[in-house]
Amino acid sequence: MTRAYGVKKGKKRKHTEPKYDRETEEEESQQQQQQQQHEEDELSGIPIAAIELKSDKPKVTFILERASLEVAKVGKTYQLLNSDEHANFLRKNNKNPGDYRPDITHQVLLAILDSPLNKAGRLQAVYIKTEKGVLIEVKPYVRIPRTFKRFCGVMLELLQKLSISAVGKREKLLRTIKNPVTQYLPINSRKIGFSHSSEKVVDMNDYVKTVSSDMDFVFVLGAMAHGKIETDYTDDYISISEYPLSAAYCIGRICGALEGKWKIL
Repeated sequence: MTRAYGVKKGKKRKHTEPKYDRETEEEESQQQQQQQQHEEDELSGIPIAAIELKSDKPKVTFILERASLEVAKVGKTYQLLNSDEHANFLRKNNKNPGDYRPDITHQVLLAILDSPLNKAGRLQAVYIKTEKGVLIEVKPYVRIPRTFKRFCGVMLELLQKLSISAVGKREKLLRTIKNPVTQYLPINSRKIGFSHSSEKVVDMNDYVKTVSSDMDFVFVLGAMAHGKIETDYTDDYISISEYPLSAAYCIGRICGALEGKWKIL
């Protein structure tokens, strides 16, 4: 009797477990959807940073080439792909997780927009060109989210809605625009590409001093983990170190050199 009772009880437990699992999955799915909706509600506009506006002086434009900003449907939701969270998804789709690094773009934008160069009103704009060929314009007074998760949410919204406005205003701080990027660049400007593979290694402080004081700068950098940029619109192609540098560190050297040239403290 004891053995029969144990078998019967075991069968009953086996029968009820799938029902419990389904209910748990439904609850988790609802929670995820509520969390996503909450995050989407928070993304209705981003703040404007306080910077000076000095349109009568030379300025700088940055172009970030080959940025890894790609949206895909993972499970039931659309997400900005990154190597940390979506490695299994990317491998299943025969893609290299190491190629999906939106954190590089995030780090570079923070380095540019947080610089004294930008706060002094000398940044014209930042343009981002993704691996898929989407061109994005970033206004110099946009306040980019400090956390990577929040940044991914903003980029996801941008790529889905094509623009993001300032909080409480209609002005578009981030927007997708038509290619090519050359149509938006200043006419009187020196366009400089960067790569560690360039044979022309220069001291950045000395290099910017050789450019006319009334000329705008356009700097072109890669926003990817590996490889080099290939453009046909640069006037020069240089390396600023004998060692490979991260894009964010490279930005630091560029901004520092210009801040020295233009006496920005």
